[in-house]
Amino acid sequence: MRVADGVEMLEVTQDIMGRTSTICPALLWDSQDVILVDAGFPGQLALFQQAMAKAGVPLQKLTKVLITHQDIDHIGSLADIVAAAGHPVEVLCSEGEKPYIQGEKTPIKMTPEAIEKFTAGMPPEVREERMKSVKARLANLPKARVDRTFKHGDELPLCGGIVVIDTPGHTPWHVSLYHTPSRTLISGDALTAAEGVLNPPSPGATLDVPLALKSLKTLAPFDIANVIAYHGGLVRTNIRQRISELAG
Repeated sequence: MRVADGVEMLEVTQDIMGRTSTICPALLWDSQDVILVDAGFPGQLALFQQAMAKAGVPLQKLTKVLITHQDIDHIGSLADIVAAAGHPVEVLCSEGEKPYIQGEKTPIKMTPEAIEKFTAGMPPEVREERMKSVKARLANLPKARVDRTFKHGDELPLCGGIVVIDTPGHTPWHVSLYHTPSRTLISGDALTAAEGVLNPPSPGATLDVPLALKSLKTLAPFDIANVIAYHGGLVRTNIRQRISELAG
């Protein structure tokens, strides 16, 4: 879906664990760069190729990938996408997320403590199935090289300017990205959406919900016309008021 000149919201849909799942990575481009924000679940290379081709920007033109955080649905196809470009592609993320993306540390949400937290209260049969899924993922975790890191407040001189905004809570070093020319917030998992309405991050997948909501206050200074929520898609109305409500 075209959001603005040089900004596309990709829609990548696949059946995962018996459920249809759609994620919405962002694609930005100008005469110098083609930038993908987040890289899907493992095994989604072909779907990304199709989505980028549909947008009129083939994967072979990709120059950079920006990663909002370490979760498997954001880095799962990163290494495959970079390799498929056929030329060097620079990968950027926050410093805190880097060792998890590179496979030097176990993902935070896959530690024994995190698994216990996220499965607590589930019916026994559901919990057992979830544990099996986690163990399978731990046996074959995706990882990819990170070339450069960014920090809160950095304005990347890419596609007219992309501002890095710390929005911790979903993970400790989660970031959102603001594309200045189009006034578009790429929220990662700091926000979700449903039917064009902004919602809080998923509590079942967020490490620190109170912090995640509090961190939304860092978005207040930005003039946001569009939000691309990785889970839920594009929001164009009632943005400022809704973020203020969620931040408390």
